[in-house]
Amino acid sequence: MIRRLLVANRGEIAARIIRTCRELDIETVAVYSDADRDALAVHIADRAVGIGEAPATKSYLNAQALVAAAMFTDCDAVHPGYGFLSENADFADLCGRKGLLFVGPRPEHIRLMGDKAAARRMARGAGVPVVPGSDGPVASVSEAQRIAEDIGYPILIKAVAGGGGKGMRVIASREELGAALQTARAEALAAFGEASVYVERYLPDIRHIEVQVLGDGNAFVHVGERDCTIQRRHQKLVEETPSPALDASQRAQVLRAAVQLVERVGYVNAGTVEFVLDNETGEFFFIEMNTRLQVEHPVTEMTTGLDLVAHQLQIAAGERLALGQRDIEFSGHAIECRINAEDPSRDFVPQPGTIASVQLPSDADTRIDTHVRAGSSVTPYYDSLIAKLIVRAPTRAQAIARMERALGELHIQGIVTNIDLQRAIMRDPRFAVGCFNTRFLETMPS
Repeated sequence: MIRRLLVANRGEIAARIIRTCRELDIETVAVYSDADRDALAVHIADRAVGIGEAPATKSYLNAQALVAAAMFTDCDAVHPGYGFLSENADFADLCGRKGLLFVGPRPEHIRLMGDKAAARRMARGAGVPVVPGSDGPVASVSEAQRIAEDIGYPILIKAVAGGGGKGMRVIASREELGAALQTARAEALAAFGEASVYVERYLPDIRHIEVQVLGDGNAFVHVGERDCTIQRRHQKLVEETPSPALDASQRAQVLRAAVQLVERVGYVNAGTVEFVLDNETGEFFFIEMNTRLQVEHPVTEMTTGLDLVAHQLQIAAGERLALGQRDIEFSGHAIECRINAEDPSRDFVPQPGTIASVQLPSDADTRIDTHVRAGSSVTPYYDSLIAKLIVRAPTRAQAIARMERALGELHIQGIVTNIDLQRAIMRDPRFAVGCFNTRFLETMPS
């Protein structure tokens, strides 16, 4: 049993983890940087410990400080949330060496699936389709050119350790390849400390589909899929489940593929297997696995009634997976809109400031995960996400209508947000009929 847990994160996810722990009678310790002294998590946790200066490198990315805080407060376990050190195998290792349960996968699984080239090889071995491309990192321009000629232009260069679009380049011709490869490597090195990149076929008309999975090393289940196609800068804005792009046969294939992969890995805890769906051919391909809780996990919880954090905690404590596949029932349609402190009219530039007032929508089928309230400061040090608005309804059309109504009732004054953009997405005829791809925002009317 976990008696006391350090929440090694901030913002809405820290508050969300603390609430589940309270229901499970687990004591919580929040951590905070100098910029987050008055954060919601600090107020609702049983204890709170300062871990450093405002920049993340001096606080939330400081593994030694986080583990020291856990040891100082006599914690049994650490939950990393998402982002920061959540997919850092060295941090998971350090927790283990100090006798702390890491609420997440084993370090070897983080390393394996965090290496996108190795993950592709693992997927192929499990019989899961992958986008045609290199078997591993490309060592030279000439090797990249040979692969590109085999699979055909355009191609995509991707960082092996990448995420969020960093270290990623679309290449239309042989002439562009050399310079783009060099740029992608430099960007990957700066962002992830690892310059390796690989090459795959560029698919211009795709949906982004991901499958939530749970495993205890012996038993494995999926918890449905999520459609995360509406993105900006390769970062998700709207997520929904089930995906309107999949028919029953495609859905069964995608879900089966995700389970095949985690069975092959022997995966432990929660994770997300990510695919792209080619709108032109209907084919789906594995692209990566996220070895952590996802930002968008609430839509899955809304349609299943499950608490994914509770399952994470139980698995981390050594309990067997409490669910069989037949135990998981899906009901209705759920949509999540990420509310960010950013200005869509100015290329989504972050908008730090002080929130003057907040008015939140509220009804039985509306959930809002947030850490802000009147007087909260939105600082320039961290991600611009300030809230997640989630709704559920019996049908997709009803969920869209409910989300548009909820967005209209959500008022955050004092800073610029993307609420109006989210309302425009809900009203877009293409979104209404479920006919769109990852370039949706680029083609929206200005």
